[in-house]
Amino acid sequence: MSPAADVPVLTREQARRTAVRAQLLDADRPTDLLDVVRRLTLVQHDQTAAVAPHADLLLWSRLGPAYSHDQLEQALAEQSLVEVAGMLRPAEDLALFRAAMAEWPGRGEVPGWRRSVAEWVEANAACRLDLLERLRGDGPLTSRQLPDSCVVPWRSSGWNDDRNVVRLLDVMEARGEVAVVGREGRDKLWDLAERVHPDDEVVPAEEARARRAERRLAALGLARERAAQTPGEPDDVGPTGVEVRVEGVRGRWRADPALLARVDEPFAGRTALLSPLDRLVMDRKRMRELFEFDYQLEMYKPAARRRWGYFALPVLHGDRLVGKVDATSDRVAGVLHVDAVHEDEPFDAATRDGVRAELEDLARFLHLEPVLPDPA
Repeated sequence: MSPAADVPVLTREQARRTAVRAQLLDADRPTDLLDVVRRLTLVQHDQTAAVAPHADLLLWSRLGPAYSHDQLEQALAEQSLVEVAGMLRPAEDLALFRAAMAEWPGRGEVPGWRRSVAEWVEANAACRLDLLERLRGDGPLTSRQLPDSCVVPWRSSGWNDDRNVVRLLDVMEARGEVAVVGREGRDKLWDLAERVHPDDEVVPAEEARARRAERRLAALGLARERAAQTPGEPDDVGPTGVEVRVEGVRGRWRADPALLARVDEPFAGRTALLSPLDRLVMDRKRMRELFEFDYQLEMYKPAARRRWGYFALPVLHGDRLVGKVDATSDRVAGVLHVDAVHEDEPFDAATRDGVRAELEDLARFLHLEPVLPDPA
């Protein structure tokens, strides 16, 4: 690390290693599921299972053979982890969101789209009360089991047309009125939030936003102060942490102070197969800037236009993203098909062996037989 105009300057290598350490992807593996989620702050609860659901892939990539899906199910059943807006979070972190829930749709200048949603909810106030009454008496229930008494239908670009109850429950969750308590298949089970949210002291809204930004920066290691708005968790962190620059990358960044203090320490990496939704790669702009890695999730592309595969897994080796694995779980046949290992640059023997070992480990985790490409 070298100073420039009183702002620390990181090499790209130092920046990458900071990000890898923050995401618990270096050689020093964690051992406890709740510790992992607390450190990462969230795990997206996406159900796409071309290989395995994202939560399982993320936790397996950190914990390795020590992880089983039953551990996740137990944490959710005990409500030590809770689902909020499609993200699994430590239950104690809800105290950082409840003030914002109480303020929904927000203070001050509210975006036009959110004002429109608030007006739609108000127009369907009777339906909202019907849902609360039904959940109070019979919850938890899925959206299919709840009455649709909306007088103004939800309208969208098409994806959510005629899904009044689903959209209303989503807004009621954002308002802190209902909460997800589990799933029946792919359907969320809803109940009153007062039965789910811990009775912790609510952190005031401004303090909560600052603390969420600090925790997000610790989970990312390095992030932009400002970034384009994204659905779900933001990619930026505001003015928290320490301002830094990265050699060869324009603009200024914020670094987590504890991780910044470690940039000159020896780094020991490992090989890891990542979910396409992994936070190390989810901010594609940051991924390109720090890792110089070309990647897109191609599941929404026609098959003929895919370069790497429907749900290709990015490959981390040490502090570099070096390739993608095109794999599919065939649970009927009991096999993990590995159709291709795309090498951004030709793998050396250590990288090739590491990828193969991870694929065999992944197959064991999924209780499938690996079908791997023949070694070159």
